[in-house]
Amino acid sequence: MSEVFVLKTSPERVLIDYERLLHLANYQNFLDKSKEIIIKLNLSWTLFYPASSSPPWQLEGVLRTLLKDGYDKEKIYPCENKTVVTDVKKGAKNQGWLYVLKKYGLKFVPLPEVEWIKYEFKTPLLKIDKIFKEGIYIPKFFINKQVIHLPTMKTHGHSITTGAIKNAFGGLLKEVRHYGHEFIHEVLVDLLLMQKEIHPIIFAVMDGTVCGNGAGPRTMLPYIGNLILASFDSVALDAVASKIMGFEPLKIPYLKIAHEMGLGCADTEKIKIYGDEIRNLNFKFKTKKSFVIFGDQQLRKGYLKFLKKIALHSPLWIWAPIASTFYHDFLWYPFIGKIRLERFLLTGWGKLFKKYFKGGKK
Repeated sequence: MSEVFVLKTSPERVLIDYERLLHLANYQNFLDKSKEIIIKLNLSWTLFYPASSSPPWQLEGVLRTLLKDGYDKEKIYPCENKTVVTDVKKGAKNQGWLYVLKKYGLKFVPLPEVEWIKYEFKTPLLKIDKIFKEGIYIPKFFINKQVIHLPTMKTHGHSITTGAIKNAFGGLLKEVRHYGHEFIHEVLVDLLLMQKEIHPIIFAVMDGTVCGNGAGPRTMLPYIGNLILASFDSVALDAVASKIMGFEPLKIPYLKIAHEMGLGCADTEKIKIYGDEIRNLNFKFKTKKSFVIFGDQQLRKGYLKFLKKIALHSPLWIWAPIASTFYHDFLWYPFIGKIRLERFLLTGWGKLFKKYFKGGKK
């Protein structure tokens, strides 16, 4: 039976609770101290916005526990990739990650700066090999390393929900991974297949302290969830998170496909949940599509599909990230996002974030 571990938490004790969570999951029985570990962060926006990216206390909670339990910091690689609309180095600073890494003596690994190699997967894939016909390129140093994913609990305009499974989207696919949006559910299942081939252990630790409801992964309404979750079954973790958010997991295509292929369990009735009681939680989230995601979907499979090749698969494709950045950073964020952010910063989690952003200073 698949296992998911869930704890309720608060800003005052979140680091202690992350330690409790990892110990509840008996993670040391699975993560080998003699082998290297990738910590795959999640950056959905260069700017800080609640729930869109891994919060600094999630990174610190996991790192602090690993180091206290005797894992070698020289064998731990916190990393993230850029997209066509994010700057990974600026993003790492804006999220407070660099402060955490400096505190514990680790270096951040920007994936655009590592060696990517063409990898021939032995496992039959559903869509990725057909989308990237020139070959699938992955970071060379990912191969044979254990991985810990640090997703947040939120909705997503392309995939309904996002979490542990989709967190690999930014690690195993290069900058133009948005080509996979048209077949996002099959692509997410492919990512599971790819991970099971190259990683000896996959562990996911999800932050639900501040969740995102609505037009994810960026233009969402922050929701204080006060939860942290973990599992060695990414499908089960995403299923439990989806159920808490208010969705039926087996009606979400990527979870249903993964479940039916035996890649994990998405039937919450067959998942053993340890920790705090959350069976009756229902955040009643609704997935919405931002202006940018709606337009993207119309170009890929909607009434604008006749423009797809020239708009997204020609030298003119550069208009898309420019338009996305203009909308998100210069229209939505200043006029809507900032108001929501200011409200968030008045909460306990917002006050905690400000300490990280200011480098630990009160």
